[in-house]
Amino acid sequence: MKTLFDETTLRGIRLKNRVWRSATWLGLADANGFMTDAIISTYETLAEGGAAVIVTGLTSVSATDAHIGGECKFYDNRFIDGHRRLTDAVHRHGARILLQTAMVDGPVDELTTAQADDVVTIFGDAAQRAEQAGYDGVQIHAAHFFYLSKFISPLFNHRTDGYHGSGILPAILSDMRSKTSRKFCITMKINSSDEYPGGITEDDFLVTSRLMAEAGIDAIEVSANGTSRTGIRAGVNEGSFLEAAAHLAGEVEVPVVLVGGLRSVEFIGQVLNNTKVEYISLSRPLIREPNLINRWQQGDTAPSKCVSCSGCYRTEGHQCVFNIKQ
Repeated sequence: MKTLFDETTLRGIRLKNRVWRSATWLGLADANGFMTDAIISTYETLAEGGAAVIVTGLTSVSATDAHIGGECKFYDNRFIDGHRRLTDAVHRHGARILLQTAMVDGPVDELTTAQADDVVTIFGDAAQRAEQAGYDGVQIHAAHFFYLSKFISPLFNHRTDGYHGSGILPAILSDMRSKTSRKFCITMKINSSDEYPGGITEDDFLVTSRLMAEAGIDAIEVSANGTSRTGIRAGVNEGSFLEAAAHLAGEVEVPVVLVGGLRSVEFIGQVLNNTKVEYISLSRPLIREPNLINRWQQGDTAPSKCVSCSGCYRTEGHQCVFNIKQ
């Protein structure tokens, strides 16, 4: 029987429980994309709160990437020292931390094969840099219609070379592996559906995920394009992407991470024991209660206080509006 508080290992790395903090936009980097004290404080608080794994918010790995304001950059070695401060802070509390490597946007069909090769190299270099900065691993961000999500979607990718379909993802994984140590963990976040006509379907998601499992990815976090749904209620409509995640977990040996609409220990227990899903990932519940995992583990198993209003997305640094009012 699996429980939320089982100790597990991922690529030989000890994880103190099955809870991940899903990558969440903060927008608190300085004007040049450098790490700030506010970011470090946010993640250190989450680490103190009990989550085993923290995935950083979107971190752009390209110097020429589109800019959305407030995102961390990580395209050369100047950024390493700031990120080292972050990883040290999280590790002090026994948590692990993964850098979410991403690009905001960019061309797909217009790239030459050599230019697509350069995209692969950029991601591989970022993984190497992340290990130097003390990260336990990285997450390849291929979800939510950011660049890699578009690159693997039939809505945007009409290429005929080796980078058609999902071809760029195993290439990135291979390049990352060649530039990092054997203990470095490489994971992926992917849409189970683009939720848009002509985009990735669940069948496409399964094909791509199986491909990455065969290529040696360490874990796959299952999301979809329509994230952060409102109206989630404990015991009523939890587990937004459970069906897709459970389907995948039954087909691959790679650990599957379920994110989206999880609010109660009881439902999470059902997920862990009625499917082969290994980990669960939370965002808004940990914005509402950074100490939620400690609370649950200490015996207060009342559901998350998050009411799924998404008001946090309208605040600086994604703070819960109810916490601000207190």
